[in-house]
Amino acid sequence: MNKTLIFFIFILASVAIGALSGLSNQPGEWYQSLNKPFFNPPNWVFGPVWTVLYGMIGGALAATWYDENNRRRLQIFAIQAVLNLAWSPAFFGLQNPKLGLVIIVPLLISILLFIAASWRPNRWAAWLFVPYAFWVGFATLLNLAIVLLN
Repeated sequence: MNKTLIFFIFILASVAIGALSGLSNQPGEWYQSLNKPFFNPPNWVFGPVWTVLYGMIGGALAATWYDENNRRRLQIFAIQAVLNLAWSPAFFGLQNPKLGLVIIVPLLISILLFIAASWRPNRWAAWLFVPYAFWVGFATLLNLAIVLLN
């Protein structure tokens, strides 16, 4: 297969997995009943933001996939992917913001590690993770605020 098709498949798969995770772990009435900080965005913001981010995550994976000596970065990528997919079921599914916080902090660290590890060998893959790092940093603050307010 050619490289463009592989990139498309990785991006599509990433967006599809993210969408399935989101649809499987809807916030619901429980989340609506929580005390939230003043900086909590409206619920409609999350879907479009995560769709774009999952596309960028898939692009970063595709770009890294073709690099030489990519094993360490692929391992870091896999760790962040597992943590990313674990957060919604922990926070929303189990209705446990504290467990969500325990997951999201190492998620943020793994994202930052991927950026650092990718910076020299594949700056494009690193840059694709920068908005993801900012969003998860914001989500970490939001998660912490929810824990403290409830």
